[in-house]
Amino acid sequence: MIGCSAAFFLASAAGVADLGYRARMSVAVVTDSTAYLPPSVEAALTVVPLTVAINGVEGSEGVDVTPAEVARALGGRRISVTTSRPSPAVFAAVYQRLLDQGASAVVSVHLSAQLSGTVDAARLAAAEIGPAVAVVDAKSTGMGLGFPALAANAAAADGADAEAVRLAAVATADRTATLFYVDTLEFLRRGGRINAASALLGTALSVKPILNVVDGAIVVRDKVRTASRGLARLVDLAVESAGDATVDVAVHHLDGAERADQLATTLKERLGDRLRDCYVTEIGAAVAAHVGPGLASVVVHRRP
Repeated sequence: MIGCSAAFFLASAAGVADLGYRARMSVAVVTDSTAYLPPSVEAALTVVPLTVAINGVEGSEGVDVTPAEVARALGGRRISVTTSRPSPAVFAAVYQRLLDQGASAVVSVHLSAQLSGTVDAARLAAAEIGPAVAVVDAKSTGMGLGFPALAANAAAADGADAEAVRLAAVATADRTATLFYVDTLEFLRRGGRINAASALLGTALSVKPILNVVDGAIVVRDKVRTASRGLARLVDLAVESAGDATVDVAVHHLDGAERADQLATTLKERLGDRLRDCYVTEIGAAVAAHVGPGLASVVVHRRP
């Protein structure tokens, strides 16, 4: 069994078997910066960053703006934090560059269309470039997007054609569950990522919500009274999502590394030999802007 680590990710069917294969790959795989991939495999894909603006000053996620900066900004008064998708022109330039460099096709895998316009921008760019580019809506974010992108990259590294690479991403997305806990629904409400009625219910009852992503949309899965109960319930739901399958797990956090490490340790104990690849990482600035400090998330990928 492989335990959770912030610095280690074992390549597998949901990862990259050999980063050196990239030079021999015919199909190039693109994703966006909200996949929050482990550094050891991120270089194997082309990652297009979203834009985050703090009080109108824009920067690229993962390049110019850090999650810590967003967390601090969200705690301040009269500080605006917004996000925006990459433009179709940015995607078109990336696709054309990859094709000019020798790729026979491009498969572009992105976060849910219900959470961002990123996948729509990618589709507009693909229509401009032509049939050599296929776009996949992973219907999630974080490693709910990252696992499908890595599966597509692994298929490409094995020499699969563009359709098989696309289907690898789609199948992995269908086997992946994204669960998360937040201290408050206020930031999701502000960004329009959850309806006002659900946010009001959480505030009125002073509950701690546990959410999951269903068909690309964020829905309330459960409600508890305290943070400790929320994290315990998050583990229970993750184990339930795993079922009897062998799984890969990602634990995300925002400004809560100690909490994430505790979650990872508990998941390792609960899942036992069914756990293969696992890692812990802080989410990036774009998602941080919409969930706020206190986020803890578990993404479960059931291997076929």
